[in-house]
Amino acid sequence: MVALGFLIALEIAARGYGLRGPIANQVREVIFAPKSGFLLYGSMALMMVVLTWRQRLIAAGAAIGIDIVFVLVRWAADIKVTEGHLFGNGALWVILGCGVIAVTRRTGQERVLWLKGVGLGLLLVAGRKTGDTWLLITSKTRPAVLDQYVATADHALGNPSWLVGRMVRATGPIGEHFLDFVYGQLAVAAVVFTLYQLRNVAVEGRFPGHHLVRTFLVIGLLGPGIYMIFPVVGPIFAYGADGGHWAMADMWPGTPPPINTPHHMPFDEITPRNCMPSLHTAWATAIFIHSRKGPRVLRVAGTVWLIATLAATLGFGYHYGADLVAGVVFTLTIEAAMRSLERGWDRSAIQLVTYGAAVFTVLLLSYRYLSVEMAEYPWVFGPLLVLALASVVYSYVRTTKLWEPKAAPARQPRPQPQPELA
Repeated sequence: MVALGFLIALEIAARGYGLRGPIANQVREVIFAPKSGFLLYGSMALMMVVLTWRQRLIAAGAAIGIDIVFVLVRWAADIKVTEGHLFGNGALWVILGCGVIAVTRRTGQERVLWLKGVGLGLLLVAGRKTGDTWLLITSKTRPAVLDQYVATADHALGNPSWLVGRMVRATGPIGEHFLDFVYGQLAVAAVVFTLYQLRNVAVEGRFPGHHLVRTFLVIGLLGPGIYMIFPVVGPIFAYGADGGHWAMADMWPGTPPPINTPHHMPFDEITPRNCMPSLHTAWATAIFIHSRKGPRVLRVAGTVWLIATLAATLGFGYHYGADLVAGVVFTLTIEAAMRSLERGWDRSAIQLVTYGAAVFTVLLLSYRYLSVEMAEYPWVFGPLLVLALASVVYSYVRTTKLWEPKAAPARQPRPQPQPELA
């Protein structure tokens, strides 16, 4: 009910700006070409963790069959798909159909499990639609951005966006296409890792207390609120050609901006203010954390995805280095809070979440009010930023290790009395 109320409120807010909200956008994809067919099929895969293998095969076949029908109808009606994907409607129809079957044909615990699976799949899609709506609202409600402050503070870290931007351009189209794929399919990667975590749901008849999607959704829910407080568009827009006449100058990634007194900077009503913190970094960090308990191939994949996401966010000019530092702290704090909700709050949990929130707040205040000092004394503030990040990482690792269940010591066999020889 809380999630539904939030979606309705966001729908109303979007309508106030003449935009379609998350509910309307999702309903459209029942018929119209979806924005991301991969995401819809990933959401269906999450839903299918509650099904048996026979039911999964039937559901997958139905989704593909429905998509084929949609493609043929669009071809016969000469309907051109200019945005989005040709496929994905079938996956959404199957998710909704399973919801109807759960209500009408299932009872008891099986109905509850099916509805949880359908809700999980729809929440992932709704989270994506909610994020898209939030981004549009930030561009309409925040006419001025704080890029000059963050760019100035980023001198303390050596202007990593400018450095990595030149490195990515040097790799040519191969490197750019690979990083673009990693950056664009982050939600699909999350589905893959979550499927491993939820692989036993159908057998056990219940969901685990904590999994990746929970953290993913909370990051997407809270992150845009920070965008509203700290609006930033990114170096490729504020200092690059993509910003047009709104940009300070066309200097990304060739020339770092000079150290001057920063000011609020007016910008267009189209570009999302979605930089502080970097939610792509936050989500990739969450994937990395949850991959640590998986098999070796997932651990390697989680590491590669995190490194590639960091390279893409900086190398494409979407984020400053300061955004990434804030994004990692943001994720560790949320992950600690979500794990505490599962296991129960105690002193260590409260201390960890409080410390993470405090460091995150100090980072934002420093970027806003100490940016000039950070640029003028990089040898002081650069290490301090790294130390602040490292302290949160260390606190998280140390505290969560204490939360892990202790393995019971193996019982030693008792010595058996030996029979006496006659």
